[in-house]
Amino acid sequence: MAKVIKLRKGLDVHLKGQATAEITSVKCSAEYALVPDDFVGLKPKVVVKEGDVVRAGDALLQDKLHPEVKFVSPVGGTVSLVERGDRRKLLSVRVKPEEGVAPREFDTKGDVKALLMESGLFAFFRSRPYDVVANPDDKPKAIFVSAFNSMPLAQDFEVALKGQEADFQKGITTLSKIAPVHLGISAKQTSTALTVAKDCEVTVYDGPAPAGNVGVQINHTSPINKGEVVWTLGAEEVIFVGRLMRTGKVDLTRTIAVAGSEVKKPCYVRALVGQQIGSLLDGQLDNSKHLRIINGNVMTGLKTTADGFLAAHATEVNVIPEGDDNAELLGWIMPRLKEFSTSRTYFSWLFGRKKEYTLDARIKGGERHMIMSGEYDRVFPMDIYAGYLIKAIIAGDIDRQEQLGIYEVAPEDFAIAEFVDSSKLELQRIVREGLDILRKENE
Repeated sequence: MAKVIKLRKGLDVHLKGQATAEITSVKCSAEYALVPDDFVGLKPKVVVKEGDVVRAGDALLQDKLHPEVKFVSPVGGTVSLVERGDRRKLLSVRVKPEEGVAPREFDTKGDVKALLMESGLFAFFRSRPYDVVANPDDKPKAIFVSAFNSMPLAQDFEVALKGQEADFQKGITTLSKIAPVHLGISAKQTSTALTVAKDCEVTVYDGPAPAGNVGVQINHTSPINKGEVVWTLGAEEVIFVGRLMRTGKVDLTRTIAVAGSEVKKPCYVRALVGQQIGSLLDGQLDNSKHLRIINGNVMTGLKTTADGFLAAHATEVNVIPEGDDNAELLGWIMPRLKEFSTSRTYFSWLFGRKKEYTLDARIKGGERHMIMSGEYDRVFPMDIYAGYLIKAIIAGDIDRQEQLGIYEVAPEDFAIAEFVDSSKLELQRIVREGLDILRKENE
């Protein structure tokens, strides 16, 4: 019988435009790209040059600190561009797909970790503390996989899992050869591939967002102490591992939720990691409107354009109104019924928490002094004083950060707190910068 953990802190935000369970086909994009910034902590070294022909599964990059960790092409074709920015920072490596280029085949009978590094799938592992690309020299005490996302407009993993149950189980079994696997599922999920998964410890989480965050699950199941390491892997990335073990080939196909109030027909699409965003949104948008395209989830993703590329860990592409063309009479003073508020500023609270809203990208207020009102703690379901931790990061007090549990958190864990923050602070950016500084200090 799976253990059930009930969480009471958090906040479910219901937005219009949730993707239906229908999976539609999309065209291949003209280019695919590997973007180093998707892999936090990577020091990339390009191992190809423009004009090279590569197979799906061939390395495009490697980590300078750990050359055995490869970052591979999702498609077969010709390297069309090695894009660099200021100070020659590597921005992307692009591949133009071509027919007839057979994918690379791997021998799956050897050492599991070595296979994952050579095939590029180890690049998807993230390490706690610091929430960076995992170090292959570490010995994690566990590998955590969250099979659900509780954020608004998020992918329903059971839609992605349908028809791929065997690959998911094979992936879990493969991971269990590296370290004990903890699988977190939602109380609403019913797929037997999740509820009775083998070779792992299944824990059921019942509560509002951010219950689906792997950091929340680690905190309630196996908190990280200083000196300990935990690896995490996305649920669809477990399927990547299972496919590799079954076929001997790398297949980075995801089931992406194309969602948001500005998407004409919210749905799911099959897409490759690194696919051009425009190919996923073809015919779905009203280009006469001011829109915010988000690469990833609406709470944690990054602003992008149709020319951008699907992020390595993204399971959604969300589109909402930008909001910069709105002209509102009297601002927040008006007794609005269509605006969401956690503080009952608007009368919309009378309709309950299930009402769906169309929210835009405006901050609706400027950055102001941080007041310790406890609003973070009401939506932060971890045994951590979130407000005090943020203050310690801003102050640069490393000892205090360690005492307050910075080793257990990642930027995404503060997404809901950032949403309700009346001080309008960029909490996820603050946490990311704090983790980066702490990692440099401890190297």
